[in-house]
Amino acid sequence: MSELLGEFIGTAILLLLGNGVVANVVLNKTKGNNSGWIVIAFGWGIAVFTAVFINTSAGGVAHLNPAVTLGLAATGDFAWSAVPGFIAMQMLGAMMGTTLVYLMYLPHYNATPDPGAKLATFSTNAEIRSIGSNFLSEVLGTFILVYGVLHIVGASVGSQEASLGSLDALPVGLVVLCVGLCLGGTTGYSINPARDLGPRLMHAILPIKDKGDSDWGYSWIPVLGPFAGGLLAAVIKIYVG
Repeated sequence: MSELLGEFIGTAILLLLGNGVVANVVLNKTKGNNSGWIVIAFGWGIAVFTAVFINTSAGGVAHLNPAVTLGLAATGDFAWSAVPGFIAMQMLGAMMGTTLVYLMYLPHYNATPDPGAKLATFSTNAEIRSIGSNFLSEVLGTFILVYGVLHIVGASVGSQEASLGSLDALPVGLVVLCVGLCLGGTTGYSINPARDLGPRLMHAILPIKDKGDSDWGYSWIPVLGPFAGGLLAAVIKIYVG
């Protein structure tokens, strides 16, 4: 139960900070308005570091991402029986975290007429709609993340364990920062099914002024793409190393 609660709290922190930086950049009349993609990418990278560090320091396992949970289960580093519970807590945590962003930035949502900008503070979206290209972007971005995590977990130098403990959060955050800066400009790099689907559900539910639709036609790509990328990372880790 403590690990499940940790996934909920950790994912809520991740989304509070991650979608918080997006809100700070795209919503009107914030201090960070129009500060750009670099701020968003750095904010998300540091959000991952912060959430993972807090969770692991408290004794959790800090997946915070169904694609990571699936990848670790596929390589035998996590029990399949625990996968459904972890994914459920990650989804609920993502919904909670993004709701806190909405409540904190509510005056700025009301001051922003663009429904696309409002949706961007909840979920991702492709700059150019192309199903094959968009799906590939999410697969590759998530592959880099999960493959990196699989090498960070249980890393060793010779016969010595190379884990930094809670500070393993730092390389994970740097991987997310790298993905955002290098690969994120096409789809906004969901690389986490809960990060996109949970907030998109809250966008549909919350009473956001002039919010427009939640773009459900695109929603399967930032969910299935990351799952495919996580499984690809697991297969390559098993058979290649």
